[in-house]
Amino acid sequence: MRFETKAIRVGQDPDPATGAIVQPIHVSSTFKRKSIEQTDGYGYSRVANPTRAAAEACLASLENGQFCFLFSSGMAASTAVLGLLSPGDHIVCVQDLYAGTHSLFNLFGKQRGIETTYAPCETIEDATAAFRPNTKLLWLESPTNPLNQVLDLAALAEVGHRHGALVAVDNTFASPYFQNPLDLGVDIVVHSATKYLGGHSDLIGGAVAFNRQDLFDPLWDQQAVGGAVPSAFDCFLLLRGMRTLSVRMREHERNGAAVAAFLREHPKVEATYYPGFSDSPNYELAKSQMRGFSGMVSVKVKGGYEATKRFAESTKIFQLGSSLGGVESLIGYPNSMSHSSMSDEEKAARGLTPNLVRLSVGLEHADDLIEDLDQALRQA
Repeated sequence: MRFETKAIRVGQDPDPATGAIVQPIHVSSTFKRKSIEQTDGYGYSRVANPTRAAAEACLASLENGQFCFLFSSGMAASTAVLGLLSPGDHIVCVQDLYAGTHSLFNLFGKQRGIETTYAPCETIEDATAAFRPNTKLLWLESPTNPLNQVLDLAALAEVGHRHGALVAVDNTFASPYFQNPLDLGVDIVVHSATKYLGGHSDLIGGAVAFNRQDLFDPLWDQQAVGGAVPSAFDCFLLLRGMRTLSVRMREHERNGAAVAAFLREHPKVEATYYPGFSDSPNYELAKSQMRGFSGMVSVKVKGGYEATKRFAESTKIFQLGSSLGGVESLIGYPNSMSHSSMSDEEKAARGLTPNLVRLSVGLEHADDLIEDLDQALRQA
């Protein structure tokens, strides 16, 4: 089956009891067992739930994976991957990344005796130099958050495996519609399902997709024993969102490209970060491992912090807020929102300057979005 068909059909057969086309929401916390010897099927919803199983099957198929486990948030999914490591292990992590992951490795990683080295993984040489004999995990994003850097996932996966490390990719920015890291040799794909997968800013969830059978039991333990599972209702919302993922992502990309092209030529914009520019250094790489460029655009505004503040607070269609990937357009200020947990020194080292703004381009009409950004920039 092709992507659009899988999104609507996998894990979503009509209900055998009623013939309902839409997957039922199984809110029961417990299930009647047939005997005291029963070990399969459903028994307790923290361990397994039919609505969750349907969403997991659907997302696994979209990522071209055999397995998927859902969690109560993207951070819970990332924490589950961290749970595969042991005291004394080491992580190599891409330098430009979501600050929540940075906090996870710096706080919980250190508590568990796990060290992390942040490396600029745009070149294989820089990434390779960060490895140690005890490196057990290579953590990547591509495109990265918030600077939209594109990494060579296949080559980096080879580096990680050559050093005996697991390779994980946060695929939230691209979504499985535009990129499937498992096909590039990556071991684990992580999502904040809150974002493009859900698509309507009305659920919190996370996901881990993979193909390796040897990871099934350890990750199942992280989900079932750790217990950070999504509700049946959130799983239902996720299923609903994934049904329209292909349609939404095509429109996100179309609007994102239009907004990026406008901003790039605007006299009050210092720099525009978007992986779909044909003269970008990594454009050919992006085309080779992605099927499209999503709807995330970051810009640096001329005039410093005060001009940037006026711009971010003057939009009318773009709403000032955290998160991304919903049908509505959002404008975010990484330094005080998504990356607020980083120190000023860490932000500066990653290029997160005071004039950086991140846009999640939604599904409103592109002309309205451009007019809104233009009037806000005139006030910057």
